[in-house]
Amino acid sequence: MSSEENINIDINQIMKMIPHRYPILLVDRIIELTPGESATSLKNVTMNEPQFMGHFPGYPVMPGVLIIESMAQTAALVVVDFLGDEAMGKVVYFMTIDNARFRKPVTPGDTMHVRVEKIQSRGPVWKFKGTATVDGKVCAEAVFSAMITDRAAET
Repeated sequence: MSSEENINIDINQIMKMIPHRYPILLVDRIIELTPGESATSLKNVTMNEPQFMGHFPGYPVMPGVLIIESMAQTAALVVVDFLGDEAMGKVVYFMTIDNARFRKPVTPGDTMHVRVEKIQSRGPVWKFKGTATVDGKVCAEAVFSAMITDRAAET
């Protein structure tokens, strides 16, 4: 296992690694990475994101499912980084979400730090524990698994 490195994977590199794009791309930067094991990402939450028009008018709150999606995208970056060329042309799909807990609202103006740590990997299936924090306070946490596979064939 490699040691954790402070790194700077910016949005341009992230978009080369995973297929997500605005408005569903929910990782702005990777700031720490232990290859194949863990990562910490940043998500700068801004008022101009489309979900805040309806969630909730007058009190914008980032939906919990999007916080979990940010965790999943961070985990996908761990997997893709670790697999390198083997991950080319593949996509990471959710399989399970367990023990999701939402502790504190995330609102526009917040910088959310998302930490994911691998629990196990078996073949194409990876399991992670994710935690989202703002100003050092836990906002959400979950255990989830995903599978890396070929992109679904278009019909």
